[in-house]
Amino acid sequence: MPRPRKCRYISAMPRVIFFKPAGIPMTRLDKVSLTVDEFEALRWADIEDLRHSEAAEKMGVSRPTFTRILARAHQKVATALVSGKALRINGGNYRVVERPVTAGRS
Repeated sequence: MPRPRKCRYISAMPRVIFFKPAGIPMTRLDKVSLTVDEFEALRWADIEDLRHSEAAEKMGVSRPTFTRILARAHQKVATALVSGKALRINGGNYRVVERPVTAGRS
């Protein structure tokens, strides 16, 4: 039996939850689902330019776990872009917090 997934901390919910190729109705597109914590990992690593150790601490996970979350997010975004699929941001095990949380606390 796998270990339960630890809650990940995020600073805010995404303002937009769908992205799709222009000119194709959503009903005709396959969708790729990006979890909210994967979205936050992209923001912290690629937009805020935080080191993985810093972002992992903010998210309340280990650095290797953060790196795996980020790798999954990169793969999903690349799949959507290259294959012309819609990208939906939803789900995941997360909690919105206004202040950084140190790793190991809940």
